[in-house]
Amino acid sequence: MPVIVSFVGAGPGADDLITIRGARLLRHADVVIFAGSLVDRQLVRRFAAKADVYDSAGMTLDEVIGTIAESVAAGRRVVRLHTGDPSIYGAIQEQMEALDALEIGYQVVPGVTSAFAAAAALRQELTLPGLSQTVIITRVEGRTPVPEQEHLSKIAQIGATMVIYLSVGMIEKVVEQLLQGSYTQATPAAVVCRASWDDELVIQGSLADIAEKVHTAGIDRQALIIVGDVLAARRNGLETRSLLYDKGFSHGFREATV
Repeated sequence: MPVIVSFVGAGPGADDLITIRGARLLRHADVVIFAGSLVDRQLVRRFAAKADVYDSAGMTLDEVIGTIAESVAAGRRVVRLHTGDPSIYGAIQEQMEALDALEIGYQVVPGVTSAFAAAAALRQELTLPGLSQTVIITRVEGRTPVPEQEHLSKIAQIGATMVIYLSVGMIEKVVEQLLQGSYTQATPAAVVCRASWDDELVIQGSLADIAEKVHTAGIDRQALIIVGDVLAARRNGLETRSLLYDKGFSHGFREATV
């Protein structure tokens, strides 16, 4: 099937964090359907000034697919613009399933997810030798349930760096469940609201006080929670350094010098 529909990750917010490929597809799109509750409208104005634009915030799945199908039937190029990266809480699988049933060709263009924009805002590496070599991306159960084996209290047993989406409005529940795992009141925690936007807000603390700080700041949506010992590295320094640039470590591109 020829590709005439593109699912594009818009990035975390800032209109210059979309990929070059995504921006090119927007510039050549005839129709853009974007997640207006999350994607910056300025990004759409900047790159898709000539396209017919639909805000999917008030649309149902059937309406989105109907708009795509009508546009494709008219020979028009369609961009379905999602926040961040479409593969993370993007609700694109159901859309792709519908397009498959209609035999409409499509492609997926990745974007910068807010987890990495938040790490950049914190100037923090999420994986550090001796502290954590695993990053878990998850959410707490709300109106959308999670599988029983993936309840936050259970995966918190691992003790890895945790990036928690779509849950800041339930921050007390998040903290309660994390404390049932391998984390303690002293475990560092951060909340990044609207990462990469002009009004980005960063809150840092520990599991003992992060909920209070979030409420004081008035944050109840569009924020990520990051938890883990790696967040203390900027304050405490690194106990273990990577071997990658160690002068005594040989690899395929460099011989050890000592």
